Amino acid sequence: MLTQSPTISRTSHGQTAIGWWMPDGTPPVTDAAALAEALRHVGRPLAVVDLDGRTAIGYGGAARIGTDPSAERTGHPLMAYVPAILPEHLGDSGFRKAHGLRYAYVAGAMANGITSERMVEAMGRAGMLGFFGSAGLDPQRVTAAIVHIQENLGELPYGFNLIHSPSDPQLESTIADLYLQHGVRLIEASAYLDLTLPLVRYRLAGIHATPSGEIVAPNKIVAKVSRIEVARKFLNPPPTAMLNALVQSGFITTQQAGWAERIPMADDLTAEADSGGHTDNRPALALLPTMLALRDEIQRTRNYAVPPRIGAAGGVATPASVAAAFAMGAAYVLTGTVNQACLESGTSPTVREMLAQAGQADVIMAPAADMFEMGVKVQVLKWGTMFAIRARKLYDLYRAFAGLEQIPVDQRTILERDFYRCTLEQVWEQTARYFTERDPGQIARAQRDPKHKMALVFRAYLGQSSRWAINNEPSRKADYQVWCGPAMGAFNEWTAGSFLADVNRRDVVTVAMNLLVGAAALSRSHWLRAQGVRLPAETQTFRPRELAELDTLLQ
Repeated sequence: MLTQSPTISRTSHGQTAIGWWMPDGTPPVTDAAALAEALRHVGRPLAVVDLDGRTAIGYGGAARIGTDPSAERTGHPLMAYVPAILPEHLGDSGFRKAHGLRYAYVAGAMANGITSERMVEAMGRAGMLGFFGSAGLDPQRVTAAIVHIQENLGELPYGFNLIHSPSDPQLESTIADLYLQHGVRLIEASAYLDLTLPLVRYRLAGIHATPSGEIVAPNKIVAKVSRIEVARKFLNPPPTAMLNALVQSGFITTQQAGWAERIPMADDLTAEADSGGHTDNRPALALLPTMLALRDEIQRTRNYAVPPRIGAAGGVATPASVAAAFAMGAAYVLTGTVNQACLESGTSPTVREMLAQAGQADVIMAPAADMFEMGVKVQVLKWGTMFAIRARKLYDLYRAFAGLEQIPVDQRTILERDFYRCTLEQVWEQTARYFTERDPGQIARAQRDPKHKMALVFRAYLGQSSRWAINNEPSRKADYQVWCGPAMGAFNEWTAGSFLADVNRRDVVTVAMNLLVGAAALSRSHWLRAQGVRLPAETQTFRPRELAELDTLLQ
């Protein structure tokens, strides 16, 4: 039995040896503290052996499972064994191969360029995957990001975001076309309530069959979902009605439509649990197994050549959560909020400081700008900002009144003084100028429908609030909209007292490698526990380390 005492005592329940361990010159040690450090050296196999009635740790050497008369003379009874588990061993090898990755680790897209070019490039160079946060940006800005990332990364992995835009379907279509024009082969589809024609069009562009009959869709989709009914749409082939529409438009042929019926809409699906931004606050422990079971159910019917892989997101911010996700069967892990707190993120230093102070309970749900009328909400930071309270006020007014003119004078005064700092008429003038270039049809609709006009005015505040935070507008700090999930608090608690507590030391690769190496170390601890070894408490934790120190643990 391994205890926390300096000397480890033998198991008292008669544990049977599983084989023999032969040392290579380094004798086994009985120091319990050595076990914790040995487990953290994830690149080295580790044996737990019987040393004259005591449980000891064997480094290196050779382990043989089962009886071996020759080993009995030179070896020690082997009670448990854990192999090297490197960060690149975690997750699904098929996922890593499909996307050209070393690690099954993804930085998910955060809108308005928060997942920036710099972050995507850092991830790609480190053998990981980053999705540029295209949502909320105009086509010119997205085009510039495409050109910049493609020039800097070349053949290294990268992806871009395509967000469902029910309030602006033309923008979604335009961005999808940009990806096709510039040869962007991988996108993260997020916030989808249903499949759309632009998304299906992107997926099927260039679909073909090889001489051997393999169906190849050059454009890959990683779908980020939290609802079973939406996941089902992505795990099935494109809808027949949309295939027919694309055939009729001449975008694909009848033969290509037939090929499309043999592949899923998404190559990979991220089960998004309680997270920052768009979220249904689902618990990861319930959501991920449900998505895995759904994938298996559909695979039995569809028999895809390559079944869709299922990843985990939401709450992924510590080595323990990463290890848990992989233990449950996640093909990859996807992080979000913690990346926003890193130096490469496209947000402001002020926001990074605010995130560094967040606890797990310092988050709240608030109306979403892009789906305001539908009542969709996003999870945001509650600490240090009044945004959530003010956003909820706007939605309550929207529900209560048919137009701006019906809002009582006292409520109107509050909006003009505290929210907009100008009259509602001036807000509408600014909003109308914006949509004159973006989508003139919105103005015409607002002139016919006072409630729609009110929605556009209210959405103006919601949309600007995130940009005030990104642009570090000091006079608007009370209105900052900062997307944030409880994982941020867990990350801060884990890094407290370490170099990563300093916001100026948080770079995205150092954070990622600490999570991965830590997860590998904790996975090795689980291997020993599963073999009946009782472990000291210090083996259940992994403190942040500099990259150079992490490298020594991999050897």
